[in-house]
Amino acid sequence: MRETRPALAETLSRIGSLIGDGRSRDDVLDVEQLSNESGVPRDVVRMLLDGEEPPAEDITDRIVRRIVHLRETRLRPDGTRHSYDEIAASYGASRASLSNLVNSRRKTPSPQTPSPQMPSRQALSRQGLSAQVPSAQVLSEQVPSQQTGERRPARSGGPLASTQAGIETFFFGQPNGWLSAEPQTSLDNALQSVLHGLEREVADPMARLRGTHGLRELAARAPQLAEEELQLVTDWIDTILQRRNAQRVRGSGSDSSHTEGH
Repeated sequence: MRETRPALAETLSRIGSLIGDGRSRDDVLDVEQLSNESGVPRDVVRMLLDGEEPPAEDITDRIVRRIVHLRETRLRPDGTRHSYDEIAASYGASRASLSNLVNSRRKTPSPQTPSPQMPSRQALSRQGLSAQVPSAQVLSEQVPSQQTGERRPARSGGPLASTQAGIETFFFGQPNGWLSAEPQTSLDNALQSVLHGLEREVADPMARLRGTHGLRELAARAPQLAEEELQLVTDWIDTILQRRNAQRVRGSGSDSSHTEGH
């Protein structure tokens, strides 16, 4: 199991090495999307990306904040939030027990808890986020206790543990530690899809151009090019497409000849 802080630093270093010329980290890292996927507030995401330590946060406050976050960002197909009744019933609890937990912690938040900055439903829809999150290695992760400074398991015992497991199963299909994961672990997990995308680009240079973001980026930069430079780019794309079409035609002809021979 990778340790939390070195894992995040390693991922960010790898992303930085793969970005390449002409792009910055801001071009490939969407803070709002990372916040949506990880459950880490946007201001804390920015701090972690800059190598800073996040503010201390009571583990129960973190779990409750992320329960609220899940309801705001993982919506039903019709765009409405899942009800407390629906969520609680999925793991055999009552609506009152879940809503009381959430409301009690939201009314008296820890002074060290970062303020949640929930994205709009429209923004989440535009980004097409998936509700699936890679399993976090937080089932045995340790976090500091505010009261004693000692290390204690990230997953609380007793009723809160069953609540956490039930809610994670409802949204992700199985308990994965998402609600209680330290911010560094949560962000590292969310960054894996970015890292894998960059690795695919390196393996296949045309992947970036074929991707929607790549085409938008190319179109956005077009006004910066002189007319003859823009023509060169257009000719280059036309040449590639013509070559691709010719290969398809040859392949189709070969298949037809093979079929006729039989």
